[in-house]
Amino acid sequence: MWIYEKKLQYPVRVSKCDPRMARFLREQYGGADGELSAALRYLNQRYSIPDKVIGLLTDIGTEEFAHLEMIATMIYKLTKDADVEQLIATGLGAQYPAHDKGLHYKDAAGVPWTAAYIQAKGDPIADLYEDIAAEEKARATYQWLIDMTDDVDLQDSLKFLREREIVHSMRFKEAVEILKADREQKKAF
Repeated sequence: MWIYEKKLQYPVRVSKCDPRMARFLREQYGGADGELSAALRYLNQRYSIPDKVIGLLTDIGTEEFAHLEMIATMIYKLTKDADVEQLIATGLGAQYPAHDKGLHYKDAAGVPWTAAYIQAKGDPIADLYEDIAAEEKARATYQWLIDMTDDVDLQDSLKFLREREIVHSMRFKEAVEILKADREQKKAF
């Protein structure tokens, strides 16, 4: 089922050490609307969704892990040359004693990731609307992250991720229409 290519889905380049930006990117690493939450949400929801759209949730959930890998790479590259004083000055000092520069699932404010972020109602249409909202929130977050940096290399990777969120949202909207049509057809009989 799984095939892992040992390369990122899209190249990640950064032009400078920027722990401040790394801190903000943690929102997409360990935040409520971040890539880990999305991947787990979709791969969990696939067990209570009709066969017609199971593959969609599997595909997008798996892709979200690729996005998580890209975010981790960005954070690593933005902090690898930072010294302790820079980490402290940018709000990452509290992480240093416990994790050094190691990645830890926290959001930009330092709140640890929790499974409470994973939504699954069990109603396919309700879940897909939740997924659309999650993708739109991620798209907005990526836009704000793009606006927060002047690093054109980093912006390039963030723009790729923003565009993928738009595609995912459109695919989920298509799935809602498929399931609604299926419901209407069943009512007709």
